[in-house]
Amino acid sequence: MKLKASLLILAAIALSLGVLIDQRINLFLLVIATSEPAPLLEPLDEGINATWFDDYYTVQAIDEKTFAIGEPRYFQKNFNYLIVGDSRAVVFDAGTGQRDIRAVVKTLTDLPITFIPSHLHYDHIGNDIFFDHTALIDLPHLKTRASNNVLTLTRIEHLGQAEGYGPATLRINQWLSPNEMIDLGDRSLKVLYTPGHTPDSISLYDVEAGYLFAGDFLYPGPLYGFLPNSSLGDYLQGAETIQAVGPGGLRVFGAHRDEQIGLPELGMDNVVALKNLLMEIRSGTANSSGIYPVSYPIDGRVELLSDPLWLQNWDVMYPSLHPKADGMY
Repeated sequence: MKLKASLLILAAIALSLGVLIDQRINLFLLVIATSEPAPLLEPLDEGINATWFDDYYTVQAIDEKTFAIGEPRYFQKNFNYLIVGDSRAVVFDAGTGQRDIRAVVKTLTDLPITFIPSHLHYDHIGNDIFFDHTALIDLPHLKTRASNNVLTLTRIEHLGQAEGYGPATLRINQWLSPNEMIDLGDRSLKVLYTPGHTPDSISLYDVEAGYLFAGDFLYPGPLYGFLPNSSLGDYLQGAETIQAVGPGGLRVFGAHRDEQIGLPELGMDNVVALKNLLMEIRSGTANSSGIYPVSYPIDGRVELLSDPLWLQNWDVMYPSLHPKADGMY
């Protein structure tokens, strides 16, 4: 009888833990939800290299055809990128749509625009801001759900409830294959599948210039690897993909920044440090702090926020898209 009672108790505990894990999405949204956009931060001196477009956006030229469009008054300090070629231009991310980024873009180029989101979270897709041409990564779990090339996002893809943004849709004009080259005229961008933060995250790699536009995969500050659809296994895949194709002098431009003024720029050494940390976490040799999420320091400017060990996801969603898809996972 004692054994049976003990087994029943263990079963109840396991069931409770299972329910708790299944409800992580609801718990996460409950904790972060404010039901409305956060108030704007006070404007600061953004330095001599940044120009205020209005009282919200800043523009900083990386070169004569590449522009960082910052949102330093938004509490997440988003950075979006305009990448201009000879015949077309790409807008990589568009913020929440609290302000219309198209107004900024029009002052910088009159070329046709392709909008490409780095991933599908609400603070990157522009929400009710629609472009004439939108391209999205071609992944089975996305394309099979698109009806007439209109994709309605799930709440764990969007997470817009956090700031009161309702269900979002994207009108897809072009599906991008991983490793595809996007021709902008005299300039090409390679589509890199760099999941981890989300299963649909991509980076754009300008091979000739040595620029990587990394979205939320890598930026100065805390990386969110604990969200409902994050995966550390995918994060490791993404880091190895970048290391496999990028040069040592790679300039990595992220979609957010820390408190340091200026561009959210990192380099290949940060990519390698992230990869090495993930391998240490997987082997059980990395030290973390905190309870939930736990924090792993990567280097002086970047840390990884993750589930604790017993909740970590090391699955790889699409191993065939990884250049080392030879059974290492």
